[in-house]
Amino acid sequence: MKIPRILLAAGASGSGKTLITCGLLQALVNRKMKVASFKCGPDYIDPMFHSRVIGTKSRNLDTFFTDSDVTRYLLGRNAADCDIAVMEGVMGFYDGVGGISTKASAYDLADTTDTPVILIVNSRGMSISLAAYIKGFMEYKENSHIKGVIFNQMSPMLYPRMKKLAEEQLGVEVLGYVPKVEDCVIESRHLGLVLPEEIKDLKGRLKKLAGVLEETLEIDRILALAEKAPDLNVPESLDQKNSAFDFHLPQKLKIGVARDEAFCFFYEDNFRLLQEMGAELVYFSPVHDAHLPSDLDGLLLYGGYPELNGEALEQNESMKEEIVRAIKQGMPCMAECGGFMYLHEQMEDMEGIIRKTCGVISGKCYRTPKLTRFGYITLNARQPVFGQAAEEIGEIPAHEFHYFDSENCGTDFHASKPLSKRGWDCIHSEENLLAGYPHLYYYGNPNIPRAFLLKCLEYHTAQHYV
Repeated sequence: MKIPRILLAAGASGSGKTLITCGLLQALVNRKMKVASFKCGPDYIDPMFHSRVIGTKSRNLDTFFTDSDVTRYLLGRNAADCDIAVMEGVMGFYDGVGGISTKASAYDLADTTDTPVILIVNSRGMSISLAAYIKGFMEYKENSHIKGVIFNQMSPMLYPRMKKLAEEQLGVEVLGYVPKVEDCVIESRHLGLVLPEEIKDLKGRLKKLAGVLEETLEIDRILALAEKAPDLNVPESLDQKNSAFDFHLPQKLKIGVARDEAFCFFYEDNFRLLQEMGAELVYFSPVHDAHLPSDLDGLLLYGGYPELNGEALEQNESMKEEIVRAIKQGMPCMAECGGFMYLHEQMEDMEGIIRKTCGVISGKCYRTPKLTRFGYITLNARQPVFGQAAEEIGEIPAHEFHYFDSENCGTDFHASKPLSKRGWDCIHSEENLLAGYPHLYYYGNPNIPRAFLLKCLEYHTAQHYV
């Protein structure tokens, strides 16, 4: 499959990947191009910025969650009708699982998809040393896939000399520079960047940035590099990987999905897989809506920022009561991270105020001074999952990233850190409930959404034959 594509990577976090990626996406959109964008790794916020720029849904590609075939399938499926696919790397280019492996790194994604890499180099405080820096990244792996370089935070006066030096000494294309652009900065907070909706005139900022990049980046050469990407070997289907990929409900089921400023961390591919399996997704807001949507067959509570919306969630008594009633009456529910916190009896908010929440799960969630249980994990069930035996479910790749913890994290699964002896118990797995801190990516193990939807079908049937 022919898919023009590039991956924007950097030597470290904080090098300007997201800002430059968003500016480039805006510049490509300004040129009337149809763009697919992807974020490497388990990131929810960066794709939000991508989607605000390109006007379509951005996706994640993660080689910890999915093997090579599934990763290429998702890239091909999501970029098939686009002029170009732009991927944004994660952390430093080679930084992967456990801090001692390139697995799930931006390099691993580039290698899996055979994608040309443009290395973004934060040039502040360097001149000729930039050549040594770039040379190290290019030669660390025999095939680094690095085909181009962009200098970030470089002065217009220095750029021509550094471009000449790098191209002559390293044989790499220098594809432009980005000067310091103070009024285009995107702010951060405890879980990463602030949400796009919170940034005043985000579109204006990105249009201004795109205007700068049109002047300072060699966009035509970037597009030419993307065109040189080899054909992508994409599987026609994933049925051979797992029969669950071919599962389809005998009828449509309505699945309620909490979606607002408190619950906003989604993998768009999770939604697509659920829909392909026969789910109709109905969105609602635990912050703003007084009632659940009618005639639901299941409930999804994903992560986000409930701690920033504690007062509104606490005061919405009718919503809490309806969620509790639905779950107690047997409606299947999956809740992760922020959604899991919301199901507790109590939750501390960012001001340190204890808020009364749903009460489905006993105990309290509370703030901790640092990230708690951060990174990739592999989950193994000790109990049936929505009635499916643990052996049928198999191992589940997952991810945790949170500053809050719970007095009652659950013990129905065991989480193991990759390349480590560290592990812990987690997750409540009951007849109609799966709730815990880990985030799940359904293409990593489609047995999970299948088990959930089968339980929703069982609930639907029981409700209609009472």
